[in-house]
Amino acid sequence: MTTYADPWPAPRARGPVDATVSLPGSKSLTNRALVLAAIADGPSVVRRALRSRDTSLMAIALTSLGAEVDATGADWTVTPGVFDRDAVVDCGLAGTVLRFVPPVAALSRGSVAFDGDPHMRSRPVGEVLTALRGLGVTVDDGGRGALPFTVRGGGAVPGGQVVIDASASSQFVSALLLAGARYDKGVDVLHDGKPVPSMPHIEMTISLLRRHGVEVDDAEPNRWQVVPGPITALDTLIEPDLSNAAPFLALAATTGGSVTVLGWPRETTQPGDALRDLLARMGCEVDLDDDGLTVTGPPHLAGIDADLHDVGELTPVVAALCSLAESPSVLRGIAHIRGHETDRLAALARELGGLGADVAETEDGLTFRPGALHGGLFHTYADHRMAHAGVVVGSAVDDVLVEDVATTAKTYPGFADAWARLL
Repeated sequence: MTTYADPWPAPRARGPVDATVSLPGSKSLTNRALVLAAIADGPSVVRRALRSRDTSLMAIALTSLGAEVDATGADWTVTPGVFDRDAVVDCGLAGTVLRFVPPVAALSRGSVAFDGDPHMRSRPVGEVLTALRGLGVTVDDGGRGALPFTVRGGGAVPGGQVVIDASASSQFVSALLLAGARYDKGVDVLHDGKPVPSMPHIEMTISLLRRHGVEVDDAEPNRWQVVPGPITALDTLIEPDLSNAAPFLALAATTGGSVTVLGWPRETTQPGDALRDLLARMGCEVDLDDDGLTVTGPPHLAGIDADLHDVGELTPVVAALCSLAESPSVLRGIAHIRGHETDRLAALARELGGLGADVAETEDGLTFRPGALHGGLFHTYADHRMAHAGVVVGSAVDDVLVEDVATTAKTYPGFADAWARLL
């Protein structure tokens, strides 16, 4: 008999939702800020840091290397340390820990062993490991290009130029740039392959580096050069996580209601900012003011034809909305999300289809035609974004059970309670 992890009855909206939401900090910004603070030239403060499994794993990883991360207060203080010890790093299901910490571990004088949750052993990291070898770092991975592996640091990294294929993840580039200023020759990263996905995340990395006083040259397409030098200690204020806003704003779309997310920045490098355009194209009214972003849902939700290559993490919630729309949709440019926490394209087609959606996989996306949805069990595959998709459908369809909604703690502890309160 098959058993499932805590099937959760997704709350059904019985009318237009009118709500104001305050979101936790950005996971992407928090983990980048923690990495840079750990290798800066003095103590730094990360204000409004996200407290979640992914950020806790990052803090623990950096502490194991020799930094000190004090997360006891509302703001986190990070003090660089001497990286001279053997260590073990648990990546969990955090791609940022898997990709960002090995280039930092290369600066250690110890051997640093990496592993994570079972699914993480299939997530791509080989390009980062190969690049590190090309920069003069010893990496033992048994030829797998995947977890588990060990980085054997020599206390310094020669650095220089590397050519990688970052078409599977922009994190391959960010990983090398974040630590590159601490390498003897800096780092010069050239991408050779299909277009890099999620370019806003690379822009986020570069923006943070420059705020820390690091010189980065990104004038040439598909090439990023980091000049060697100190990383200035900094107080960083973390923005709300705009990708975590997706299910809440989608609630306005599914109910014809109005949802305001407080503190939405007028300028940001977060990919979640694309929600403004995507929801407007689906018929929503979108208004950004000094208080935040307000989305008001339409009487009839329209389908969309969208290339989500740069904002792939929004796909699960957008796909959920497409399954509820009254006209066809095409989502494209997202073959790379097959390598995320799960194969998100296959998982979305399977789970939305299981609830009655007329959905089909393509080579690089999904297609939808209007269909009548019904209740049922929605599996999440230990993927927080899949859980978001499930609860969005459940807000508009009776009797949807979302398996393992607790997986949302990866980036938003307390998500299920916050969601239930709105409904």
